[in-house]
Amino acid sequence: MKLRILFIMAIVLGTAVRAIAALTVDADSAYTQERYTEAVRLYNEALKENGRNADIYYNLGNANYRAGHVAQAVLAYERALRVNPAHADARANLDFVNSRLEDKPEDNNSLLTRAHEGVVRAMSANGWAWTAFVTFVLLCGAAALYIFSSNVTVRKAGFFGGMILVVLTIYFIVVAADASARVDDHSEAIVTAPSTLLNSVPRQPKQTEKVVPLHEGTKVEIIDSVSTPDDPVSPRWYNVRINGSTGAWLRATDVERI
Repeated sequence: MKLRILFIMAIVLGTAVRAIAALTVDADSAYTQERYTEAVRLYNEALKENGRNADIYYNLGNANYRAGHVAQAVLAYERALRVNPAHADARANLDFVNSRLEDKPEDNNSLLTRAHEGVVRAMSANGWAWTAFVTFVLLCGAAALYIFSSNVTVRKAGFFGGMILVVLTIYFIVVAADASARVDDHSEAIVTAPSTLLNSVPRQPKQTEKVVPLHEGTKVEIIDSVSTPDDPVSPRWYNVRINGSTGAWLRATDVERI
């Protein structure tokens, strides 16, 4: 009975894998033949079946850009990098598209923060978790040398090497936790409307009020939201920041969370 259940599960899993593979093959074919709108549809279907996949997000970004959907291309590349921060092609294409946006992103972070960002992007969360595990094993080895060796030089090497490995292990654990948290972090969003307006209050700005325009593809950080009494679940306005600036309000329908 158990073997029959396992056999049925294997058949179902194999069918699902083949279906996803067929979708991606069809999407790749549509992209190669410059049928970009169809490729976008097929890549989105593949994501629904497969879940989050960095390569599919990357291909979706390419198809969207070729189809003229700049904001959706940025969104797809950002999602690819959430799944795999080390995806070099997605990073390069995102930088290229960002350089052509009307509202170009700025990096106002300190040198130390930028260095940490570079480390986090070097590998996925699982990669950093394994790196932390390896340094911990090496730390145990260094501790063993210090405790059990009778040679003074070896004991010194074990002690100082262990101190370095303690720092590295702790830092790699922090990096792994940071990278893991970013995968499910939806506090950032991309402006998907052709243009929108930032206002100091959560409502349609009046003609006499000073507003700041934003254009499609701009990344914002959502820090608060406001709903209506008729629909308390779906936010109507988001309070957002751009490049660490002071918060301002825009319509929730004008952005899509990463």
